Amino acid sequence: MPATPAPPRPAAPAPALRRARAAVSAVFLVNAVLYANLVPRLPDVKERLDLSNAGLGTAIAAMPVGALLAGLLAPVLIGRLGSARVAAYGLVLLAAAVLGVPLAGSWVLLAAAMLLVGALDAVVDVAQNAHGFRVQRGYGRSIVNAFHGLWSVGAVLGGLMGSAAAGLGVPLTAHLAVVAVVFSGVAVLARRGLLPGPEDAERDEPPAGAPTVRLGGRTALALAGLGVLAACAAFVEDAGASWGAVYLRDGLGASAAAGGLAFVALQVAMTVGRLTGDRVVDRVGQRSVALAGGVLIAGGMGGALALATVPATLAGFALAGLGVATLVPAVMHAADELPGLPHGVGLTVVSWLLRVGFLLSPPLVGLVADATSLRVALLGVVLAGAGVLLLHRLLVGKRVRATAATA
Repeated sequence: MPATPAPPRPAAPAPALRRARAAVSAVFLVNAVLYANLVPRLPDVKERLDLSNAGLGTAIAAMPVGALLAGLLAPVLIGRLGSARVAAYGLVLLAAAVLGVPLAGSWVLLAAAMLLVGALDAVVDVAQNAHGFRVQRGYGRSIVNAFHGLWSVGAVLGGLMGSAAAGLGVPLTAHLAVVAVVFSGVAVLARRGLLPGPEDAERDEPPAGAPTVRLGGRTALALAGLGVLAACAAFVEDAGASWGAVYLRDGLGASAAAGGLAFVALQVAMTVGRLTGDRVVDRVGQRSVALAGGVLIAGGMGGALALATVPATLAGFALAGLGVATLVPAVMHAADELPGLPHGVGLTVVSWLLRVGFLLSPPLVGLVADATSLRVALLGVVLAGAGVLLLHRLLVGKRVRATAATA
């Protein structure tokens, strides 16, 4: 009896695609490194300007405001310049904007600097994801989670750099100037490896006579629910970025170097979750992963706030980071697959609502913290985990099979 022939192996990606994948990975990493270096130094900014929790929170909230305003310009810039140029050279401008934060001498100037940082970050974020999807279409299989995983690696790297600089007493301006110069160079070098040509070069043409779809009520409700899920993810991530260091230093008496470790713990766990998330999602589905993630978020931060010790807090932020690791990519994927929407519309709407979550989170936590305590305000992370538990069924529940890679 003749042996059954083995299925054909997918063709290896072309060298240009492999170079582009490495270049996009570098862009994602640099994007995270730049702001993450500032996060452990936020208590220094707060102290230098003598800001309250609400004052710092509202200044930080200028970032998502800038992102919401500038995010609508990203498609125009990408259409005129291409996602490769916008992503790479936008990072150079972003590095300069982050460097402007320690130069701000008042709350108004600090908020203006944060506004510019958020605007540039939003444009770069759209461009790097757009180019990442170009590379993914060339590969013919999912690789986007790996890009987000490398973003988390960059966040961890930047957080460790910022914590070390704070512990060593390095002046904030000198610290961020070195970061800006080094990683701007990385972004410029990465530009050489990104894909040339039009943005739709790797996209399949729609079949002739394809029916026009219309937005239905169920689709609109599902999109709104996915937006709430995205906002829950934003709240969890922002809690570590904006308030982890402040809570550890002011609330629990941790040192300056240890204060930045809350953000690092969250980002390390997110990195592990994102780098391993594709395999887990393929096996059990996005719904099951999100269900477990909601339990980790609510349980981890709930236990950390109940114990109120530095080790418990670091463990709580780590569990929250693991729980939220694949949530944003899962929400974006679910939104992109909604019936009744033109391609890309669901992704755009959810991305915008994600920015709304980042806009509301810092001032909300700051206001509650000033009225009660930061420990009470961080119970919002527990509520965000509960929101994931309630809405996880909106996500894709079955394994998505990858197609063969393109040569």
